[in-house]
Amino acid sequence: MGTWGIGSFENDDAADFMIDALQSGDLSLIAEVFDNVLTSSEYVEAPDATVAIVAAEIVAAALGRPTLAAQQEDGLADWLARIRPTIDATTAAQARDALTRILADHSELRELWEETDDFHDWQATVVELGQHLYT
Repeated sequence: MGTWGIGSFENDDAADFMIDALQSGDLSLIAEVFDNVLTSSEYVEAPDATVAIVAAEIVAAALGRPTLAAQQEDGLADWLARIRPTIDATTAAQARDALTRILADHSELRELWEETDDFHDWQATVVELGQHLYT
């Protein structure tokens, strides 16, 4: 995992996903990412979890409640202004549910962070993101 920080956008998978998301014209990638996490039978793989966190950041920003990290993410505000996505309660709930699965047992990303000294800081970052998703 090419990770350089605890933030939602501070890893290779997140950076790659942001490129794809900002090139899209709608939220279809976001929905697909949440579906991957929410329908995984038992174990959420780290790459799926990583991009779901970024997708949740995008949803929070589209709701008008971006995290500081999302506010600093190049191109996100411009993309949101251009696309003007509408976030319904179901999408916000899917984002929250995905974060819950990522923070729970049977999450590879959680397990990877548990092996570091930064686990509690990473966990707090994800929990804070979840708070931005309430409508």
